[in-house]
Amino acid sequence: MGLIDTHTHLESFARKGSLAAVLARARDAGVDAMITIGTSPDDWTLYHGMAAGHRGFIHYAVGLHPCSVDAAWEAAVAQIEAFWNRSGSGMQPQETNTGRLETGGVFPVALGECGLDRFHLPTEPAEAEKIFQWQRAAFVEQLAITKRLACPVVVHSRGAFRECVDIIDASGVDWRRVVFHCFTEGEAEMAELTRRGGVGSFTGILTYKNADSIRAAAKTQGLGKFMVETDAPYLTPMPHRGKPNEPAFVRHTAEFAAAEVFGVSYDELSGCASGNARQFFSL
Repeated sequence: MGLIDTHTHLESFARKGSLAAVLARARDAGVDAMITIGTSPDDWTLYHGMAAGHRGFIHYAVGLHPCSVDAAWEAAVAQIEAFWNRSGSGMQPQETNTGRLETGGVFPVALGECGLDRFHLPTEPAEAEKIFQWQRAAFVEQLAITKRLACPVVVHSRGAFRECVDIIDASGVDWRRVVFHCFTEGEAEMAELTRRGGVGSFTGILTYKNADSIRAAAKTQGLGKFMVETDAPYLTPMPHRGKPNEPAFVRHTAEFAAAEVFGVSYDELSGCASGNARQFFSL
């Protein structure tokens, strides 16, 4: 079974005119599908069009990244639900075998990414606190939408794991639909997610020499819930670290995880990881 890159950002490739080559290299590397993740209204429509043009190969999510949150966050978040009712051809919505309403366009597979990010806040304390409170409010509202839609949610958590968990707990969102993408916490934090029913997905950081705690977290979660992602064009795995990342490189992370983390064959790992992704995102 081919791999699924569960979290990538294709906008930069499209803007540079290199998307076709990137997708071809991904197919050559054995990537069966990918999910390009929304960060703001600026990329949602672009990703909708990509998914429509590459049905079954490119899927997309719609959300407001915490680093895209500003004073106008409410207007951005208010547009999210429209993508669950959007029609690309004027057809009436039809219920699919996943229970979702599919239109003539293409349906997002998740809400996200959304969450909290302390790392990129301004250095001035008052300004940082103001923006962080906007992030919290935007996250709360997006979780409320997630609950209404009963869809998966892709969480971005950087320097704010405890706060993200507490906000999700309070939201009433089904934890079984929650994935903390680019999981970089340790075993204790993974145990928190596992106990609640949530999951973490892993990037090329898993291959880095100093990532022992992240590899331990992956083992704690187990192969039965393992999902792999690139977060391209960021976090390039070994042996290409230092170069721009792309979906084809998800194979390096998967090969490393098979041999060095789980001690299984590549075919077994890719089958498990892709099966987990298809089930979680209803692909």
